[in-house]
Amino acid sequence: MNKEKIAETLVNLRGNRSREEVAKSLGISVSALQMYENGQRIPKDEIKLKIARYYGVSVESIFFS
Repeated sequence: MNKEKIAETLVNLRGNRSREEVAKSLGISVSALQMYENGQRIPKDEIKLKIARYYGVSVESIFFS
């Protein structure tokens, strides 16, 4: 897993949505989302699934491509 690529993908998927909006929808903190988007942390598997479902894409396309 390339943290920088994952971070870039997450930022691109978020688009014009605010971090607050996305974090609230996912049930995570804004700071956690920020760390994922900055490449500082990789989310746990259950959060990966929530992120993929929220954006309507596969887990693989975000975290394993």
